[in-house]
Amino acid sequence: MLPGATTCWQQTFPLGTDGAKPRPMDPKVRSQIEKAIADHEILLFMKGTRTSPSCGFSARTVELLDTLVTSYSTVDVLSHPEIRDGIKEYSSWPTIPQLYVRGEFVGGADIVSELYESGELQAKLGVAAPDATPPRITVTDRAAAAFRSFLTNEGEVVLLEIDRQFQNALSIGPRPAHALLSESNGITVAFDRLSATRAQGLVIDYVETQEGAAFKLDNPAEPPQVKALSPSALKAKMDEKLPLRLIDVRRPDEWERARIVGAELLDAPLHDELSDLPKDTMLVFQCHHGHRSQRAASQFVAQGFREVYNLTGGIDAWSLEVDPSVPRY
Repeated sequence: MLPGATTCWQQTFPLGTDGAKPRPMDPKVRSQIEKAIADHEILLFMKGTRTSPSCGFSARTVELLDTLVTSYSTVDVLSHPEIRDGIKEYSSWPTIPQLYVRGEFVGGADIVSELYESGELQAKLGVAAPDATPPRITVTDRAAAAFRSFLTNEGEVVLLEIDRQFQNALSIGPRPAHALLSESNGITVAFDRLSATRAQGLVIDYVETQEGAAFKLDNPAEPPQVKALSPSALKAKMDEKLPLRLIDVRRPDEWERARIVGAELLDAPLHDELSDLPKDTMLVFQCHHGHRSQRAASQFVAQGFREVYNLTGGIDAWSLEVDPSVPRY
């Protein structure tokens, strides 16, 4: 659970048994909904929980609330089907999530997002509005030229959304009403408020890739992440004799069946040794197909290592693409 989060509301409700079309709300259910709204200053009816939302709309609403308040309560309507139907009737609102603040129905995901962008949600919650200063960004000459070729209609701007995993969505369109605007090299880039907080120092370039020319975003605010590394790319690094550590996270019996020359089998002593290395050490993790090694690599990213890779497809892909002398199993 996030720091300061309240325990999700888990009051027991009588479950329906027929699973058929919605029925008129049971007065007991109405009473329970009314009591819950009255008892909680900020209450979100959602799919899933605050720490594990079960739909994108609930996740977005939780993300917005998390930036503004440390304590609020939630109801998982998936665990209580009669509440899922009942709250829709009670609020006269057809979708989930639904937010209540001090007994007042605020709205669903889209309305909550609009109120956040305008600053009205902050006012309802009694908190200060986030900093509305546009982020400082750099658009390179090549990127600016590319953007101009796409900005063909008057009033269009570059739209950039950056989600909490720092995945980028870049597009062209009209300026949103409450967008924060950053200017660089004659190009206007529009951000929503959350994206703006994740874009300070962003550099947008336009580069050649194997798939053709594409925009490349270099974001210093992005936390370190596990990087995918293909077998051929790993071989190239090894051929260049780059100072990397190749860590095999498979079981000892798998290690005995097949191994990549130069790999080290992860055990407790090696784990402790790796943890003490400089945080800029290049670590490459591998397993059979790449799933276990992804999890292991993530643990080292969490420790602060910045050059952490996962071998895509694992040793099986290495055998298929690089070294067929390594047995497959």
